[in-house]
Amino acid sequence: MKIAISSTGNSPDSKLDQRFGRCTAFAIYDTVTESIEMITNPHKDGREGVGPAAVQLVAGHGVKKIISGEFGFKIKSLLDSLGIQMIILKEPEMRIKEVIEMLKKIDKIV
Repeated sequence: MKIAISSTGNSPDSKLDQRFGRCTAFAIYDTVTESIEMITNPHKDGREGVGPAAVQLVAGHGVKKIISGEFGFKIKSLLDSLGIQMIILKEPEMRIKEVIEMLKKIDKIV
């Protein structure tokens, strides 16, 4: 399964971005291969509609879950229609690699 994580930069050492649509980049973590692909968010500086555009961006990468600090008002229904789960993580100091380690631990429990 692929999971998108909103990131403040283009590295696993970057912090979790609390803003979904306006994050700098997304870390796409594949739970099967344990690979990480960093993709820049070209919509982050848009005037409006950045959330839905970001959803389309990550959905195009086959993502089934998205982790971010917050999501805009229009996002939940769009994610529901695409079958993508949103996970809110209020940990602004957490690094992307730490989020991934947390996901690996959860995966072992389940």
